[in-house]
Parts: sequence; structure tokens; C-alpha cells
Amino acid sequence: MALTVRPPSDSRWDLVALGEVMLRLDPGDERIQSARQFRAWEGGGEYNVARGLSRCFGASTTIVTAFADNPVGRLIEDLIRQGGVDRSHIRWVPYDGIGRTVRNGLNFTERGFGVRAAVGSSDRANTAASQLTAEDVDWEAIFGAEGARWFHTGGIFAALSDTTPRVIAAAIEAAHRHGTVVSFDLNYRDSLWRGRGGGPAAQRVLAAIVASVDVLIGNEEDFVAALGLDVAGTDGSFDQLESDAYAAMLAVAATRFPNLKAIAVTLRVARTANRNDWGALLWSDGVVYPATTRRDLDILDRIGGGDSFASGLIHGWLAGHPPQVAVEYGAAHGALAMTTPGDTSMATQAEVEALMAGAGARVRR
Repeated sequence: MALTVRPPSDSRWDLVALGEVMLRLDPGDERIQSARQFRAWEGGGEYNVARGLSRCFGASTTIVTAFADNPVGRLIEDLIRQGGVDRSHIRWVPYDGIGRTVRNGLNFTERGFGVRAAVGSSDRANTAASQLTAEDVDWEAIFGAEGARWFHTGGIFAALSDTTPRVIAAAIEAAHRHGTVVSFDLNYRDSLWRGRGGGPAAQRVLAAIVASVDVLIGNEEDFVAALGLDVAGTDGSFDQLESDAYAAMLAVAATRFPNLKAIAVTLRVARTANRNDWGALLWSDGVVYPATTRRDLDILDRIGGGDSFASGLIHGWLAGHPPQVAVEYGAAHGALAMTTPGDTSMATQAEVEALMAGAGARVRR
């Protein structure tokens, strides 16, 4: 089944994203528990894809989300504005003064270094986005009247509450009704599912969503934890045997979910927190396309690398490139995003394409 994308002429949006956007508080080179100052960013798995497409690739994107209407919510909105993502589909919820009934999510993230892994500590219960219901969003207006070429959401939003999977289902139904491609990033987070039935609940919820999407994205651990797919014959490196094992895993996923038109997996070997091997595979129409593997990739901030892979991959399809080129866009954009701080990409399209062409790290003047 070939992936067919609507032309830009009849769509206001290149991509619509659905998910929570949090305020990321970054201690820089310090640790969360001993820091005395934090830098503020915005971030969220689904939003990061929309922002990457907007800022790096010039796409027209919008985010469907919700905030408590207080200064923190307005700060996140201002960061979204700077990210070039449309804000017209943000739902503003009245704030009760102390966050007893609704609040905005916070995500404290330290980068890690050497043998010390990156650490994330989220404070996001009872947020406005987690309380969204299927009736809160006019999907017919978004996908019908406005029009969208691509819709993207993921497992993080699905894990936030009992209502968010139903929001996703309503969005997917409307998107398909209007010929919009639907992608889903598994983004399994143990901390989000721990109080909601753990792995079995996650597999039940996520499998039901995956059964109705067109493009599935995740890292190798996501496919195991979120869908129960086993990867046999791997030992944590990227030799040919393991590439074949992951390709076989994608084939099993395609058989289990025959609705899927494409499946992409990012592959990472974390030798240290700041030195990783990084690669990806894309399954499309029964063919597996491997991206260029970058060994000993120097990492400044690994958070958001997978989201930037997704946005590069989606750009490749939106721009009409074949699968091999699309997965190379994804892998190169993800690699560059991990060389800068924050969840979101600071790369330019020219830098992505130069890296795809084999450009080195010599200074440019």
C-alpha cells in the first residue's frame, strides 16, 4: 500500500499535531537536585514534531492541546509562538488559583554526561491537556474546513488519562475521512503507565490505536514494551545480523497491523550519555530502507532526537521524496537535534541536507 499525501493546494496545514506541551526546566551542566537556576524551554513528544517541521523545513503546522489559563500557560504559548507553530487550536481552561483542578505540566530534565545517564522528572498530573475529551475538539473543522496533509500524535498523549485515547480515536477517524495521513510515535514511558495498569494496559491501549494509523514510528525499545514485539538475535550493536533482526521485527509488525503503510524504527547504542551510535530503518511496501548509521555520535542533549527523526521523515514524504531519502532526512535531522540543548531542533534544512550529503564538522566561515 503506497503512502499517498494530499497536495498542499487544498490544505491549510502541512501537519496537525495532538499532544501535551510542557514547560521544560533545564539545569544546564548542573543536576536537578542541586541546581539554583534553570533555563526554560517548551517541549512535548508530539509538539516537537510540529515545531521541527515548522522551524527547520518551513512547513505550516498547528498544535491541538490545552493549557490552564495562567502565567505558566501563557509562557508556554509564547515559546510555541517563537517555535513557529500555530496556536489557534489551543484550548484555554480557567485556572482555579492554585492548580487544585487543572494545571500545566512541568518537565525537569538534566542532560547526563559520560557514565551518568540523562534524567527526566515530570510533574504533570491533572494537567489541562490530560483532561481533554473527544468533544472538546472540532476535528471536522480542522480536517474538513481547514484541511491537513498529515496528522501526528503519540503514545505520550495516549498515556496521560483515560480520555486521551478517545481523543486520539476521534481525531484519527476524522483525519481518515478527509484523506489525511496519520502517524503515531509509540514513545513508551514507563512512568506514565505505572499507575494505569503498567505494560499490559499500555499494550492494550496502544495496539488499538496502531490498528488504525498509516505510519508507525518508535525506537527499538518502544516496539518491545508498547507492542510486545520480540527482537531476537541482538546484543546492543549495529552489525548486519542485528539489522536483519530489526528488519524482521518490522515485518512482524506489518503482518500484525496490515493497515500500516510504513514503519520506522530508530536504533541507538548509548556508549556513554554523550556518545551514541545512531541509525534507523524504514519499512515501506515490504522493502526495508536503512539510514546511514552514525557511530560515536557526540551528544549534547539526547532528548527530542527521536521527535526530530520523525519530523525529518515526515518532511521527506511531504516533499515527495522516495522512502530512502525520507529516512535519511529523519536520521540526519535527529542527529543534528541532539547536538543542541532543549527538546526541539535548532537545525536548518541546509544543515540537514549537508549532513545527508556527507558534510564534515569543519568550521564554516
